[in-house]
Amino acid sequence: MKLFRLAAVLAVLAGPASAQMPNINLMQDAPSKSPEEKAAEAEREKAYKETLKKIPDSKASSDPWGGMRAEQPKQPAAPKASAATSAPKKTKSGTAAN
Repeated sequence: MKLFRLAAVLAVLAGPASAQMPNINLMQDAPSKSPEEKAAEAEREKAYKETLKKIPDSKASSDPWGGMRAEQPKQPAAPKASAATSAPKKTKSGTAAN
């Protein structure tokens, strides 16, 4: 148990010490590009920009739930006067008409 405690204390103390190590870059800088590579990259970039210009602007709605909603309810047509006058009125059953 004492060994476990000693290992935990050493691990806690070693954390800050490792953060103080200098940052050493062992990788060399990338070699410069040749004129042919630069020309090829410029040509690719030009073709890419021309392709982007060919894409049309989208005018679609940005509503992601637009297809999930029901359509707006349409206003019912005004009832015709002849249909309203020709139908007899119904009375509730069980009511006295006195």
